[in-house]
Amino acid sequence: MEENKFDPYQFIGFVLIAIILTWMLYDQNPENNQLDSQPKEENNEMNSIIKENNNSLQIDNLGEFSDVISKKKVHEPIFIENSKFNIKFNSEGGQIEELSLKDFTNYKGDSLYIIKKNNNFNIEFKTKDGRSFNSSDFVFVPELSRKNFKQVLTYKASISPNKNINFIYEISSDDFMINFRIKSEGLSPVLSSDQKNKFSWNHKAFRNSRSIEYENWYTELTYGYENEKMSYLSSSSNDDDDIKKVDWIGYKQHFFNAILVPENQIENVFFSSENLVSSEDKNQLYTKKYFSEYELDFNGEINENFKLYFGPSEFNILSSYNLGIEKSIYFGWGIFGWINKYIFNPLFEFLSSYFPHGISIIIMTILVRLTMSPVTYKSYVSQIKMKTLRPEVEEINNKYKNDAVKRQQETMSLYNQAGANPMSGCLPALLQLPVFYALFSFFPVAFALRQKSFLWADDLSSYDSVLDLPFSIPFYGDHVSLFPILASIAIFIYTMMTAGQQAAPTQPGMPNMKIIIYLMPLMMLFFFNNYASGLSLYYFVSNILTIILMLVIKNYIIDDNKIRLQIEENKKRPKKTSGFSARLQRAMEQAEKQKKLKGKR
Repeated sequence: MEENKFDPYQFIGFVLIAIILTWMLYDQNPENNQLDSQPKEENNEMNSIIKENNNSLQIDNLGEFSDVISKKKVHEPIFIENSKFNIKFNSEGGQIEELSLKDFTNYKGDSLYIIKKNNNFNIEFKTKDGRSFNSSDFVFVPELSRKNFKQVLTYKASISPNKNINFIYEISSDDFMINFRIKSEGLSPVLSSDQKNKFSWNHKAFRNSRSIEYENWYTELTYGYENEKMSYLSSSSNDDDDIKKVDWIGYKQHFFNAILVPENQIENVFFSSENLVSSEDKNQLYTKKYFSEYELDFNGEINENFKLYFGPSEFNILSSYNLGIEKSIYFGWGIFGWINKYIFNPLFEFLSSYFPHGISIIIMTILVRLTMSPVTYKSYVSQIKMKTLRPEVEEINNKYKNDAVKRQQETMSLYNQAGANPMSGCLPALLQLPVFYALFSFFPVAFALRQKSFLWADDLSSYDSVLDLPFSIPFYGDHVSLFPILASIAIFIYTMMTAGQQAAPTQPGMPNMKIIIYLMPLMMLFFFNNYASGLSLYYFVSNILTIILMLVIKNYIIDDNKIRLQIEENKKRPKKTSGFSARLQRAMEQAEKQKKLKGKR
């Protein structure tokens, strides 16, 4: 029998003939010619229908999940409000689409949104046959009811008659807190027990303040962990971390917060924060992009309970829930945070309940300066003593200009005889440092200052621009704030006064005081131009009060002649060295002996 062989040339010929005949039949069909002559709009409509049919074919391949993913069944949005906020819910994903606070506005006077299509709760499901689905792709059916004086919105995604996933929101009539529950029904035969289902929360922080760069400094992802601890991701750059035993998650927006509190402590959470601000852009809408994700405990069904807080970052409101979420307000670390939390914050709240907020800042500044006045007094007395000894110090410097050790010994001996301590001028500054830094941390997070006006400043929590520039100056900005200018002038005057009391001219290797006199006010001017005007007001008043206090001490309390006479009397007494001066002098004498021994060798 002859073997049949495949002839490729014959096959190619048949294919070419078939293509030509098909084209001729298609070209002669009047229906096809009519279709070609239809307008482009009709063709596009038909293409959309074809695309929808293709999508339907893809959805059919999703099996029992096809119904809940079909976009044809999206329901009308649900609107719920209470005394605190307005909420718009979307059936696609069962999400909060919009949430605006009633009693607050943004820097333009418009509604203040915490959520506006920038928030997403999602559960990633893993099925036994290896497929993966996201609840944010599901279309939920809403059901609104009332329970125990609460509005209850249940979003149900029915995978099949007995297989459901429910997002349940319970909203009280007068509360910033929402009870949120995710519950599955009948999914144990479908979901994998080997691969973990994951819960994630995406959120973008809205821009609500005039200066987006300043707002961005205090916009950060915070979290509570190990029952009492609090930490945060970087506010100035992109950051991420894995944290164990998480108690709550806070997506902070400077003066407002979106906080998720799980019913049970989460074993491990992955956090990330992306910085969206690169410059002072007036059209930028968002400051940060937040993301959190963790694996769900799965015992056949999903049953997760949360509390959701959407409201102001106000200490008293947050602490009233007894959940530890008030720690999301960063008052500063260590003793500085303690001073703010237990002294300055209660004091300012008390004062602002009786006086306008600008006046409250001035009164608080007066109280702080009066409390620190004993330190100021000792500092000024020390400065006068050092000034009185200046001619003799210069004489010692000239006499022992080639012998640094001997020069230092004689200078310390002079100070000891006169009862003057060169360190006493630095000590008051060190004692005031905790107060300085505490207030530096307090004013930017003081919610009570937000949108409170004083004199020309229309918002003490933002900069007090008196002139908008048509250009931007690097490190300064595109505006001129007046309170930083006044504060810089006051610092300059105070520095001039204190520099005049220095004991001696600038020593080799020491910083030039004239440079510092001009540098400090200049730094203040640039740094605080975009800062909260309430802080600049405090520093202006504080330095003015310090100047007045020094003048009062100099002219009415301290007698320079008496101090000079006291120094002369001290010089006549036998030399007594003790404490730091004695140890320093012994160290110098030992160094001098070693130097002489080396010289003999």
